[in-house]
Amino acid sequence: MAKKALGQHFLSDPRILSRIADQLPAAPGDPVLEIGPGKGALTRVLLARGFRVVAIERDRDLVPTLRTTFPTLHLIEGDALTVDWVEAMGRPERWFLVGNIPYNITTPLIDQALEARPAPAAIVFLIQKEVALRLAAAPGSADYGALSVGAQAAARIERCFSVGAGSFQPPPKVDSAVVRLTPKPEAERVPDPASFRRFVVGLFTARRKQLVRALRTAFDFSADAATALVATADLAPDQRAETLTVGEFRRLHQLIVDGGMSDRLTL
Repeated sequence: MAKKALGQHFLSDPRILSRIADQLPAAPGDPVLEIGPGKGALTRVLLARGFRVVAIERDRDLVPTLRTTFPTLHLIEGDALTVDWVEAMGRPERWFLVGNIPYNITTPLIDQALEARPAPAAIVFLIQKEVALRLAAAPGSADYGALSVGAQAAARIERCFSVGAGSFQPPPKVDSAVVRLTPKPEAERVPDPASFRRFVVGLFTARRKQLVRALRTAFDFSADAATALVATADLAPDQRAETLTVGEFRRLHQLIVDGGMSDRLTL
């Protein structure tokens, strides 16, 4: 029986499971980390393709059956949010990440995936459709927000396909979607992700205010300093955070850092 506290919704449709595995650009023998194997439906597909699977399962009641069903599987009983994924994989240079992950910890798991070093070559997650839309959202759209900017600054985001609630047992109250995140090379990433995240979140707390006002409200810049930053970043003073591209967020953030004003981003 699924445990509501763990956000469990089991997927068993072989066609959907096969399509999820299809999104992994992995070859036989490649190391693949599966988050939350549950009853092992996706695990079976991954192993059948010859991947070297490591799985992390938190539900201790499911672990014995998984061990019996897949005696060669490297199974770790634990919380995926506290396990060191790279260590669990044996610190491979190239690895892949997949999972039908609980809705209630989707964002922390995505953050952990994008912060892993070395980064996975590809991340394929089955998540709430609403979150998938936010991850891939374009500037100016209703779904565009801090999650969109943070994820797109670190990875290429692809929304692969949707999965209806009726495909799960028990069915969730919302539809789901499969997304693939391909982390960017280190040289293309934001140098200080934590500072950048605080900056983006701060501006989105004032997302409907014009940039100069948003900078003053979120980070206590003076009117003159905020105006100068916006002008130097080659942005229009009447632009709003919700319309900025990821590149424009990065440019404005870097000006603040280069100007020795990054302490303001801790406000």
